[in-house]
Amino acid sequence: MRRETSIDSEWFEALYKDGGDPWHFATSPYEREKYDHTLASLPHDRFGSVLEVGCANGVLTQRLAPRCDRLLGVDVSPTALAAATERCTGLTNVTLEQRRLPEEAPPGPFDLILLSEVVYYWDSDDLKRLAEYLTGAMPSGGHLLLVHWLGDTDYPKSGDAAVEELRIALATNVSVVVEERREQYRLDLWRRC
Repeated sequence: MRRETSIDSEWFEALYKDGGDPWHFATSPYEREKYDHTLASLPHDRFGSVLEVGCANGVLTQRLAPRCDRLLGVDVSPTALAAATERCTGLTNVTLEQRRLPEEAPPGPFDLILLSEVVYYWDSDDLKRLAEYLTGAMPSGGHLLLVHWLGDTDYPKSGDAAVEELRIALATNVSVVVEERREQYRLDLWRRC
């Protein structure tokens, strides 16, 4: 049965405290292939300012960092952020912060915003607020990259429903650049108009 409201920070913190790497970001072949695809889909070789929402334990953050002048990774779990901090030690262009979006969204602008496996955790009200934030946080020509699992969950939205609802909320503020489906996930790249 689907949750009706956005998933709270405590749920994520409990997962990381109990399991360390609850989705096996560091060891899963699915995650590795998805990260390879994510990085290969980026529209530029390098970005000035990047926001990674839900950076978790920093596995993708570490891989994305060489392509960014400045990379801000945010997550709600202090335990996940501690692991990300350890993993990203020495990456001087990476900043990690505990934030819950959309209410604690960092000021932009960002040339790229990455929403990987996070949009389906929000309810419709939060997705509308997120769309308002994204509209102001990306300059014209900036990009939004979304990657979401397509399997069954008890999250507020399915991967498809979350992405489609966010797209509708963003309306004419973004245009679709890439829309791809793999067996287990979808990848969407949008450009800020």
